[in-house]
Amino acid sequence: MNIVISILSISMLFCSTNSMEKTKIYLIPGQGSDERVYHKIDFPGNYEVVHIKYEMPNENENMPTYAQRLALQIKEEDGFILIGVSLGGMLASEIAEITNPKQVIIISSAKNSNELPNRYNFQKKIPVYKMVGPKLSKAGAKILQPIVEPVRRKEKETFKAMLNSKDPVFLERTISMIINWERTSNSKSIIHIHGNKDHTIPIKNVEYDYLVQDGSHMMTLTKSDVINELLGVILSD
Repeated sequence: MNIVISILSISMLFCSTNSMEKTKIYLIPGQGSDERVYHKIDFPGNYEVVHIKYEMPNENENMPTYAQRLALQIKEEDGFILIGVSLGGMLASEIAEITNPKQVIIISSAKNSNELPNRYNFQKKIPVYKMVGPKLSKAGAKILQPIVEPVRRKEKETFKAMLNSKDPVFLERTISMIINWERTSNSKSIIHIHGNKDHTIPIKNVEYDYLVQDGSHMMTLTKSDVINELLGVILSD
């Protein structure tokens, strides 16, 4: 009798453990980065982290269509959380429109095109990036990155390695995607973390939920302690 009860108890425990599946957090990197942009971010043990892999955008592919393709990597029936940095946050905003995430958190990003700086509107009229070509665009990004975001020196080698690994065609096509992004509204459930020293997406046009003092566009690496603290609060709600 005791043996039967013990076996039943073990069986019930096994079933209970299996039923307590971890919530998946899907992480989307920025345009000039990859999963390494999250390597200083710590997530509680009750979450399973999944990195969204970028595919090569089709020529002239827009943000919503590209987001639909990336969303195929998400197992929506499990219930999930989306976190995106920079371009990844823009794509998270689009994916939130076609899926049903538990939470959407964007960092150093824009929820819609109204939060982008005016230089993108300028390039709609005069697409400089098309004139210089993919290789020169990438070379220009390497020159401009340390000027626009001087705090990168704290993680200089990581930033250089991530940008070096990017296909110039990917960079050119995603530049076009951002410049021609037409979304003017967004899900009200998006939680936005932004830094007041973000020179890539300046804070003046951004409606944020959490402000990081001295936070730059690259603060998942340069202000990871603050980001970890904020994510701990948000994910516990």
